[in-house]
Amino acid sequence: MVDHHQRHHHVQLIRKGVNVSTVIHHVDEENGCLISIKRSRPKLLFFLTFCSFLSCCLLLISSPSSTFGFPLSLYSYEAEDEIISDAKAPLCSSVSNGTICCDRSSIRSDICIMKGDIRTNSSSFSIFLYTSDNISGDLNELRHEEKIKPYTRKWEPSTMATIDELTLVSKNSNSTTENRHKCDVYHDVPAVFFSTGGFTGNVYHEFNDGLIPLYITSQKFNKKVVFVILEYHDWWITKYEDVLSQLSDYEAVDFNGDNRTHCFSEAVVGLRIHDELAINSSSMPGNKTIGDFHNVLDSSYLPRIHDLVHEEPEKTRDPEKPKLVIISRNGSRAIMNQDLLVKMAEKIGFAVEILWPDKTTELAKIYRSLNSSDVMVGVHGAAMTHFLFMRPGSVFIQVVPLGTNWAAETYYGGPAKKLGLRYIGYEILPKESSLYDEYESNDVVLKDPNSVNDRGWEFTKKIYLDRQKVRLNLARFRKHLVRSHFYIMAKRNHAQI
Repeated sequence: MVDHHQRHHHVQLIRKGVNVSTVIHHVDEENGCLISIKRSRPKLLFFLTFCSFLSCCLLLISSPSSTFGFPLSLYSYEAEDEIISDAKAPLCSSVSNGTICCDRSSIRSDICIMKGDIRTNSSSFSIFLYTSDNISGDLNELRHEEKIKPYTRKWEPSTMATIDELTLVSKNSNSTTENRHKCDVYHDVPAVFFSTGGFTGNVYHEFNDGLIPLYITSQKFNKKVVFVILEYHDWWITKYEDVLSQLSDYEAVDFNGDNRTHCFSEAVVGLRIHDELAINSSSMPGNKTIGDFHNVLDSSYLPRIHDLVHEEPEKTRDPEKPKLVIISRNGSRAIMNQDLLVKMAEKIGFAVEILWPDKTTELAKIYRSLNSSDVMVGVHGAAMTHFLFMRPGSVFIQVVPLGTNWAAETYYGGPAKKLGLRYIGYEILPKESSLYDEYESNDVVLKDPNSVNDRGWEFTKKIYLDRQKVRLNLARFRKHLVRSHFYIMAKRNHAQI
């Protein structure tokens, strides 16, 4: 399983990439291409600007990275402002009939929109857009072609290398092509094409890379949309059929396995993704938030939960006691003194439930446990994704092992706060780590985990993820449980007033 720390290293590279772009501008500035001149002397301003422009042209006219021989930064000051302004406007927000528009501006994913006579051809991994323009000449010269891998980890080349690529082709239609690509299935609603390859199989990625982007992309269609899936998995459909039924009224299409020609009048190829387990409301129709996605999960699982109540009644517990659920792990990052933690929580006044989720656990059962809980406790890892199942206003306590601070906050802590949870990140001390028994107390593994992480993913994985367990300092951890209990009871009493 690929953990978040590997993504941390990738994100750092991306951030360095952004900084490199800034450095390029600084280099241009040092070469005299961008200069600052006082406005008090207009004639001198014109003369110096003209000279600087000529100098830059001579230096950079042959640059392979320039457009028509001139780098973007050489455009006028006004043009620079226009470029920045244009970049803020959503690309492909308006697509005319018979065209393909691709937005490749995001570091996370590409997305292409097609409108018109759209027909699939799974054998060639192509989607054709036929137009009826009567233009003479070589048809090959009229063809517009785009390549896209419809998966949301564009910035990870190794991951994207495993994703099937689609070719989008726009071409003139005639009787020959129309007969050759006759529609076998005509859909009167748009399509969204995406892949369930990559890291699908890991619950974090299933939500972050798939379901949330699918919600973001498909919401505007109000369930009147067909999902066309590359690298289709029956188990994925079964696992998430409840959620998919809230996003689309139609059966999903297996692009790879269905050789029929499916025809649409509009298609979105690829998914939009905003941030880690999050939704940017300013980019959503109706200002939808991650809270609205949580409401979709509610609608998805509540019918099944009603059935579970009759099939598997919960153990009788005192309704006055706040419910605390511990997401338990086996092997690495397990809580070694979990039994004592349970006893302590019960003495404080919690009704405690232990949850052992795995790939075979029905999601409705996990949702039932967490959506009825007041507090969730768990050690950093993919299972923390289940904070999405909690009611806003609940408490999420994430135990943060050594060397996992950044990932714990970025992938779960920050997103949990956006959902409206009361988040507590409990960063363990070296003595609370099983690594304390393996290394000297002054070893960098214990004293400076960041320096170890900086050596590369293989060190992070080998040391902090695969070999580390947690033995909580119960006296220290107790303070957070007491405060959480007080918070929940105060909230209940306030609600009763």
